[in-house]
Amino acid sequence: MIMRVWHGWTRAKDADEYDRLLHDEILPGIHHIKGYGGAWVLRRVAGDEVEFVIITTWDSWAAIEAFAGKGRTKPVIHPKAARLLTRHDEQSAHFDAAWVP
Repeated sequence: MIMRVWHGWTRAKDADEYDRLLHDEILPGIHHIKGYGGAWVLRRVAGDEVEFVIITTWDSWAAIEAFAGKGRTKPVIHPKAARLLTRHDEQSAHFDAAWVP
C-alpha cells in the first residue's frame, strides 16, 4: 500500500466548509479510480488558520498516476477547494506502508 500525504490550510472561518467539501464531494469523487483505497483527514487549529492533512491510500503507482498524472507528486486541488485554501503543499509526499495494524 502507498500512502499519499498532502497539507492544506484554510482560514478558521472556512474550515468547516472545507471539511464538508472534502467529505461530501472531493473524496467520494475519487472512489471511481481503480486502486484508491480510502482516506484519512486530519485537522488542527494552527494560529488563525486550520491545517488539514489528507492521507490517501493507493494500491499502486499506476493508480496514483491515474489520479495525479505523470510525476505523481502534483497536488490535485478541486476548484471549490482552491477558493478556501490560504496555502498548500506544492507537492504530495508518498510513503510505503511498512505495516498496518
